[in-house]
Amino acid sequence: MTESRTEHTADVIVVGAGPAGSTTAYYLAKAGLDVLLLEKTAFPREKVCGDGLTPRATKQLVAMGMDISEEAGWMRNKGLRIIGGGVRLQLDWPDLASFPDYGLVRKRDDFDEQLARQAVKAGARLYERCNVGAPVVDDRTGRITGVEAKLGEEKTPVTFHAPLVVAADGNSTRLSLAMGLHRREDRPMGVAVRTYFTSPRHDDDYLESWLELWDRRGPQHRLLPGYGWIFGMGDGTSNVGLGVLNTSAAFKELDWREILKAWCASMPEDWGYTPENMTGPIRGAALPMAFNRQPHYTRGLLLVGDAGGLVNPFNGEGIAYAMESGQLAADVIVQAHARSSYAQRELALQRYPKILKDTYGGYYTLGRAFVKLIGNPKIMKLAAERGLTHPLLMKFTLKMLANLTDPTGGDAMDRIINGLSKVAPRS
Repeated sequence: MTESRTEHTADVIVVGAGPAGSTTAYYLAKAGLDVLLLEKTAFPREKVCGDGLTPRATKQLVAMGMDISEEAGWMRNKGLRIIGGGVRLQLDWPDLASFPDYGLVRKRDDFDEQLARQAVKAGARLYERCNVGAPVVDDRTGRITGVEAKLGEEKTPVTFHAPLVVAADGNSTRLSLAMGLHRREDRPMGVAVRTYFTSPRHDDDYLESWLELWDRRGPQHRLLPGYGWIFGMGDGTSNVGLGVLNTSAAFKELDWREILKAWCASMPEDWGYTPENMTGPIRGAALPMAFNRQPHYTRGLLLVGDAGGLVNPFNGEGIAYAMESGQLAADVIVQAHARSSYAQRELALQRYPKILKDTYGGYYTLGRAFVKLIGNPKIMKLAAERGLTHPLLMKFTLKMLANLTDPTGGDAMDRIINGLSKVAPRS
């Protein structure tokens, strides 16, 4: 009896072993806390993603001691190629003290497993095929004290206990919903749809972003509110997809899988983005942006990554922010764990939402304004046509969109972006 209780009890439970959950678990375990990492599927498993990592995400992998060499299956990229308004502009990642000057590409089905195994190496206890259901809530305090789950092929009911629980269960975050945390409707949502093609362009060392997404299927061509991407995977395939924002009338009425097919059909034939070269189905996923679920801490529950709506509204990037929020949450939990009284622990935990707002709040507010602007196809077209002809302006835009600046001692562009982020409201 005692053994089974210990096996299912920990200092912290992390629900979801995506980038946010595995990073949280890694840092908690590294600091000596007993952490349970509960993953509903088994690795390797598929996730909808562009598979392209910016220097911001790369920095996180380096900090976790990951082997990111080409021999270990990682492909490096030098920057971003932007296409739109009849212009093709190739921009290297900025030269910064705070971030590496390269990004990475790796398939998500394998990427997440690498991170989860790194957390296990640090001492986290991983349960795969562990489908978490209802939270266990203390009737007197309303605090979460654990989770109910079904384990393994047999779906054996199990109760896990811990004084703190981290929701890293993605956009749908059933755990947050069960604790009464609903999505904010005043925040943008995106949708990503993507597939893989066998292609001669598989070893492209630039991530490619198409700023104009045309629907050419009817008599009237129309510009859609979103962007397309082509990322070479280095393994004989390209990841081709599109990201779309919910800020336009077209968002709900269109079948985005069909749009992706039509967009691919407009590509040069020798790139190979044709139905017979498709290596898997078209899959889609929601992109929860700009803190669309709050508060990020309440009654023993912390939200990280997509569960807390941490996707960057400027560019749809989620992995870097999932990992960063995981590290921030772990730091706060480790400090709280060392406090001697309930009141002191609570004081430490209440800092987590403030840290997130201080770190990203102003920048995400700017991103929300940006999303509203580009939701207007006319503005998007004008920006693509005029902006892309100015390399200096585009260098600034790349830093802004990818959130790549030096916080201190940077250049004039860094100072402008950091200054704007500081003065924008941190809601």
